[in-house]
Amino acid sequence: MTHVTSRPESAAEIADLISFLDASPSPWHAVQSTVARLDGFTQLDETAAWNGIPSHGYVIRGGAIVAWKLPSESSAATPFRIAGAHTDSPCLRVKPQPDTGSAGWKQLGVEVYGGILNNTWLDRDLGVAGRLVARDGSTTLVDVRRPVARVPQLAVHLDRNVNEGGLLLDRQQHLTPVWGVGTTSPGEFSRWIGGEAGLDTPPTWWELCLYDTQGAAVIGADQSLLASGRLDNQLSCWAAVRALNAAQPIDHIAMIVLNDHEEVGSSSATGAAGPLLESVLGRLVSTRGGANDDLPRALAGSLCISADNAHAVHPNYLERHEPGHHPVVNGGPALKINANQRYATSAETAAAFQVACEDAGVPWQVFVSRNNMPCGSTIGPITSTRLGIATADVGVPQLSMHSSRELCGVDDPGHLAAALTSFFS
Repeated sequence: MTHVTSRPESAAEIADLISFLDASPSPWHAVQSTVARLDGFTQLDETAAWNGIPSHGYVIRGGAIVAWKLPSESSAATPFRIAGAHTDSPCLRVKPQPDTGSAGWKQLGVEVYGGILNNTWLDRDLGVAGRLVARDGSTTLVDVRRPVARVPQLAVHLDRNVNEGGLLLDRQQHLTPVWGVGTTSPGEFSRWIGGEAGLDTPPTWWELCLYDTQGAAVIGADQSLLASGRLDNQLSCWAAVRALNAAQPIDHIAMIVLNDHEEVGSSSATGAAGPLLESVLGRLVSTRGGANDDLPRALAGSLCISADNAHAVHPNYLERHEPGHHPVVNGGPALKINANQRYATSAETAAAFQVACEDAGVPWQVFVSRNNMPCGSTIGPITSTRLGIATADVGVPQLSMHSSRELCGVDDPGHLAAALTSFFS
């Protein structure tokens, strides 16, 4: 039986999303994948004077990108419609001095990045990707897309109570991957990764992610599900750039901001708590002849959609979900509501997103956490607080959030992209 979607373009969309996910094993690669999809956009340099603003433009800072599309006519106080997401995902990061090992095994020292599900990183064939930095500050992207390392689980014969008592993993002791046999020598990893990147000399510094080399795939007898690493939140990045390309803004500036470091709190130069978005917004206003009060006027009339995946109802853990709010996969994006402001959605911004979904002809849902189970948060409250922009938090429902391999429905990525396109246009 073949899964039948309500949107005939869904198959092509999923193929493109799979390509995006597989090409984006790190935040810096996600930015690269985004730029490759921006149609007719011009990059501006933050360090240069902006003597003019292209109608389709973007700025890159590390693992973050801001891109915009101007309407045919606009003033300096024209408001913004912003779709926000984040490029980073929980993973294992290679330490600065990773060469370690014992008992005849070569191992890599790693640091846990974000709130991973520890056990999902066991017995996975791991590649390594990210950016290498030379002594002069020049950077090189690298992606070793083959199995290089593995975190082996202890055999059940040596842990007889694991299935009944549960698996307990110490992040320092039990998550150190093996990547060869023999005796590790200082600088071995640096020399190896430099060679993989085609560098003449080993890199001085790096920011490198280990990732599951199994590619994204449509699964299920009815082909209704998508399994992949980094669905949280590169799925939303893909939807945002797709919507921006399709946008036809009339009375506002359409914009996407894909921040880094959301999974560790957003407090960085490229995170939502940093100055990147505010800086770009200010320069877009001032370079187009704005006066002192034009930026506050523009922000006061602006609206932001913070897109970050939501929890789908889990069939094996129904008691963990709020009884009246059970988002299902392939049921459309979910509005995320939290009275304690872990999400930024208000009644007004919820109504605005509802209209966008209805105008696009896609379904929508609502997610609320149980009172006895605190929810996570997103870039939404941070962006809203920093800039004073009315914001709605939304996201595609998924299972296995923060696993090395996550699961969503095949219809929902396209539903989100269509809703964001409507929101922009």
